[in-house]
Amino acid sequence: MSLTPLDRAPLAVDLPHRLAGSAPRVVVVGDAVLDCWMTGPSHRLSREAPVPVVEIDRTRCQPGGAANTAANLAALGARVALVSVVGDDDDGRTVRRLLAEAGVDTSGVLVATDRPTAAKRRIVADEAMVARYDTVPPVRPVGGFDRALDDALAGEPDATVVCDYAAGALDDDAVAALVGRRDRLGVLVVDAHDVARWQPARPDVVTPNAGEVATLLGRPLPAPDRVAAAEAAAPELRERSGASTVVVTLDRDGAVLLAPDQPAHRTWARPAPESRTCGAGDSFTAGLALALAAGTPAATAAELAQAAADVVVARAHTAVCSTSDLAARVSASGEALSTPDELARLVAGHRAEGRRIVFTNGCFDVVHRGHVAYLNQAKRLGDVLVVALNADESVGRLKGPERPVNPLADRAAVIGALSCVDHVVGFAEDTPVALLEELRPDVYAKGGDYTPDMLPETPTVSAYGGQVAILDYLPDRSTSLIVEKIRARG
Repeated sequence: MSLTPLDRAPLAVDLPHRLAGSAPRVVVVGDAVLDCWMTGPSHRLSREAPVPVVEIDRTRCQPGGAANTAANLAALGARVALVSVVGDDDDGRTVRRLLAEAGVDTSGVLVATDRPTAAKRRIVADEAMVARYDTVPPVRPVGGFDRALDDALAGEPDATVVCDYAAGALDDDAVAALVGRRDRLGVLVVDAHDVARWQPARPDVVTPNAGEVATLLGRPLPAPDRVAAAEAAAPELRERSGASTVVVTLDRDGAVLLAPDQPAHRTWARPAPESRTCGAGDSFTAGLALALAAGTPAATAAELAQAAADVVVARAHTAVCSTSDLAARVSASGEALSTPDELARLVAGHRAEGRRIVFTNGCFDVVHRGHVAYLNQAKRLGDVLVVALNADESVGRLKGPERPVNPLADRAAVIGALSCVDHVVGFAEDTPVALLEELRPDVYAKGGDYTPDMLPETPTVSAYGGQVAILDYLPDRSTSLIVEKIRARG
């Protein structure tokens, strides 16, 4: 069977390479920054003030802000042009050189003599950041911006990413220039400190963090459940931002995709210290824009974006996620098919730490939007989601001799790559009763086309005191229907 078209593709091991192969054209517009890390040991305090004396032995500089987003996009396989402004100084020359080395078209990076280049310099002593000092240029009109924008938009890109961090590149005239060219921007993704400023552009997607959501709404997202609060505010967020889809990024709480007429989709992040999160938002935006530019579903794009962010938070300093990095991250997430004994030990460890275990099962042969929404909803019932997959012989008995389309290992790789799934296990029987008896999960979740009385697993779950949860049902989302459509087209 041929590959699933990108407009229906789930997150899978081959997806990063397929997206790179499609080589979408993306224009990045916004604030280019030079990120520098000055590191060295510290053995004493200063006599002038109670501060450490750092003996700098290495300085490492990387593109930051819009420049980092552009560099990430290029590393992920996109054809990228950046429209920005830097100063006529060493920092500006360094930014342009680093971008050119990364494969970014810098012909739209304007050089201004009336301002410095935006820069952030961090002083790190023995792995601890002790100070940061920034160069913040004024926001003022940039000569030649309209021409640079028109040149970058020639031929019309698949997507345009706006990175507006109030660092000098985007004044009101620049906003008006983009609004006036809205029909030439392709998919418009806006990452901005002041999201409402871009409402006239009617973005396809905006990516505010918690603080930017608070600015947009005029109130913070209340703790402890910021995800639920973001979901409740979805209509207001879309109205105030002018965007059809809002992706709220919440650091260690992952992100939540709020699209019209679709269930909210949450991603789960790899927790990381704040010192390791520099640039993760740029990588998230780049992964999201790449996937959307290639036409993948929004939920798949959000999962890919989260995987890209997870790559860079595992590294020190400002980092870039490449296609091979992303493929390795997705592969590492999806490869682990646990044995029942291994899973029992893992679940016991989770339970000892007070985590609530959710269990669900199915064939998950050709993963579609209904599956993804269902698993996302199941994860929200607890802390750890275990997915049990019918083995190939079991699928054949349940679905017919021509199924499964995909063998167990491939199905496990796709399901395990989703950020909401923690563990995957296979079972050869027609029902997972034996696994339920051994694992005793707190919640057994099934799709909304069932009732508890219809499930042969319900007596087992009830006997040990567990809960059976029936999740929402998305009509017209069927693997069998998808297979029939593919065969009919073939």
